[in-house]
Amino acid sequence: MKVLVLNGSPRPTGTTAAMISTFRESAANKGHDVTVIDVCRKNINGCLACEFCHNKGEGRCAQKDDMEEIYRHLKDTNLLILASPIYYHGISGQLKCVIDRFYAALYPKAPESLQKVAMFLASGDPDMYEAARFSFEGDFLGYLRLEDAGFITNHDENWHEAIRQMAETL
Repeated sequence: MKVLVLNGSPRPTGTTAAMISTFRESAANKGHDVTVIDVCRKNINGCLACEFCHNKGEGRCAQKDDMEEIYRHLKDTNLLILASPIYYHGISGQLKCVIDRFYAALYPKAPESLQKVAMFLASGDPDMYEAARFSFEGDFLGYLRLEDAGFITNHDENWHEAIRQMAETL
């Protein structure tokens, strides 16, 4: 299985990175192809709402920045994992820019290969996940009709094991 992990944390050794590392190791041990993109280290602009992608662009964004790398991976990804710390009740702004730019590649429908989505979230407060969950359920499970591969937070009891099990059952 091809897995694309979008890391929305600017901290290379924080909790989000630990969650990704746990998944990557477990998935690699099962033979899955895992690509991690640190979106905070990329030059990715926000969506311009210019509609180029759905008119002249035929699914391509008018902007030429590091989002091109993500678009290339999305074409044959089977599982998308969105990983982020919680900032002001939601995912990081850097990851939000990427999700907004999915409009070109995933609207009105995701590529056939993309079947599943998961979310890894880290927060200092166990009651801060509702906004991110709302987006995950509405945008990815509801609108795009992707299969729920897991919604795991660092406040879940034994999140390490939950991530390992997710990776092993792909």
